[in-house]
Amino acid sequence: MDLENIDILQSILQIIVAITILNVWLLRFNKSTPWRGGNASSMKEEFKTYGLPENMMYVVGGLKVLFALGLIIGIAYPTFISISCIGIIVLMAGAIGMHIKVKDEAKKSLPAFIMLILSLAILVLQN
Repeated sequence: MDLENIDILQSILQIIVAITILNVWLLRFNKSTPWRGGNASSMKEEFKTYGLPENMMYVVGGLKVLFALGLIIGIAYPTFISISCIGIIVLMAGAIGMHIKVKDEAKKSLPAFIMLILSLAILVLQN
């Protein structure tokens, strides 16, 4: 695969990760999904299920949105890519840990696991 195709693949992955995170935190925040921890039907209920305070939800959400925007901005300004990927990797590892903490079935961790793997791939593809 030549350098141009690698750059295109990296940009596509950045967009996929960014849109997925923005969708969860901006459009589906108060909606039920099959991926929410425990039996939660909203983000607020999910953080309560994990035993985390409400203000932590806003910190985590703010960071996820910030890092997602960093991936989009990173298409034009690559200096944003590494920190955004590392931030998403750490937060997704935390999300997986929370699912494990509340003994969720493994499939509920799948979106976080996919975002973690895609973020690792973006880091590897960086030239």
